[in-house]
Amino acid sequence: MSHPAYDQLVQRHLRMHRLAHLQSIASWDQSAFMPPKGNDARAAALAEVGGMLHEMGTAPELKGWLEAARHEALSEDDQASLREMQRAWDARNALPPALVEAISLATSHCEHAWRSQRPANDWAGHLPSLREVLRLQRDMAERLSQAHGLSRYDSLLDRYEPGMRSADIDRVFGDLRHWLPGLIQRVMAKQANEPVLRPEGPFDKTAQRNLGLAAMRLMGFDFEAGRLDESAHPFCGGVPEDVRMTTRYREDDCLTALMGVIHEAGHGRYEQNLPRQRLGLPVGEARSMGIHESQSLSFEMQLGSHPGFARQLSPLLQQHLGLQPAFEPDNLNKLLTRVKPGYIRVDADEVTYPAHVILRYEIERALIEGEVEADDIPALWHAKMTELLGLSTDGNFTNGCMQDVHWPAGLFGYVPCYTLGAMYAAQWFATLRRDLPDLDDRIARGDLTPVFEWLNAKIWSQGSRWSTPELVQRASGEPLNPAHFRAHLEARYL
Repeated sequence: MSHPAYDQLVQRHLRMHRLAHLQSIASWDQSAFMPPKGNDARAAALAEVGGMLHEMGTAPELKGWLEAARHEALSEDDQASLREMQRAWDARNALPPALVEAISLATSHCEHAWRSQRPANDWAGHLPSLREVLRLQRDMAERLSQAHGLSRYDSLLDRYEPGMRSADIDRVFGDLRHWLPGLIQRVMAKQANEPVLRPEGPFDKTAQRNLGLAAMRLMGFDFEAGRLDESAHPFCGGVPEDVRMTTRYREDDCLTALMGVIHEAGHGRYEQNLPRQRLGLPVGEARSMGIHESQSLSFEMQLGSHPGFARQLSPLLQQHLGLQPAFEPDNLNKLLTRVKPGYIRVDADEVTYPAHVILRYEIERALIEGEVEADDIPALWHAKMTELLGLSTDGNFTNGCMQDVHWPAGLFGYVPCYTLGAMYAAQWFATLRRDLPDLDDRIARGDLTPVFEWLNAKIWSQGSRWSTPELVQRASGEPLNPAHFRAHLEARYL
């Protein structure tokens, strides 16, 4: 059966996918390998490609094609693809090309400067470029808000977690805010009398890299379709056919980089296992950033901090970093589940991590809604850090409000996805245990296949075929239920 309008849309999206492929690899290189003097030219090149993609995705003929395709006899998969094409078209057409290019230039400049300003604790130097990024993000939020009838912050949140609203976040985070501080105190009191041995460094970076590669193999990462490198902030980029993961190393701490690699491997395997026959189309992309984070946290927290999984990691640590008592399975499990409030989100344990997310969410929402300014961030950060985790960041910008790349990179609306991901991951494993009562024994025996097969069948292979709520319902038999996250934390830590 002929689908002339839909076929035209498919060809346009395939062309855009190929340009986005190059854009993604160039962005990864900007963070991983590009020499400092290359930044201005790279920023201009990325802005140019971003402008081209915006122009192709907002071309007048698309409106007619989208309208005509709605009247064509499409398969269920193609209807899902058309739905995602329409959503992307609506979002792009709310933004003028000049704004898209300005945002690309401003974020490239701010993020590049942040890499040297953060270690120098240079908030004053960082502030002017961050103000400009915030100004442009507010402009974008206002235009999206008017186009879609959402609040300014919700219009940005919708770019990362389609259909989720700040009212939903407030409900689940409000409940979390109520019981989390008490849980942190109870777990710390329980662990206070449990002796734990610390690994003795220094740990050679090459040995740590080899350890990370071994862990990636254990997690089933396909090295024919991806690689591991180093950057200032761990991330997973590239494209499904060529996944680029990074981590960062410290010679006095071997577990931070290892768990960072395991986390990013979850993102990587999701990308590598998206439906190949739909790559290049919006329906073949990852469903949302909350679902993406549920994959990294399924790997890092649900599996990586599982007592049985420590038995798989222990021989790898001893093989690559040497024999020492700290790497014995029981002690290693204690290390990986140690709860202690700290400054750095990416280094945080599973229990205190949501406090870091709540802090950022509350600040960034107020920033986008115009209730506070960039100048107010350090004082707000210090107040919320003191309230939620009992730590002062007064004057400590490096380990406080400058620690993350998200705001310099213009990723406002992203941060709630981390804790939504933790909640989804807890729900996936509650479902797995219901379906496979011997799951924990199998993990302890090193049999991770059931986990990967379930994730592939229920999440990875589905791409964006379903809305997020429908995907969650189909995978687990119920909507997002934060009670699974609380039950998981209490079972593991109390």
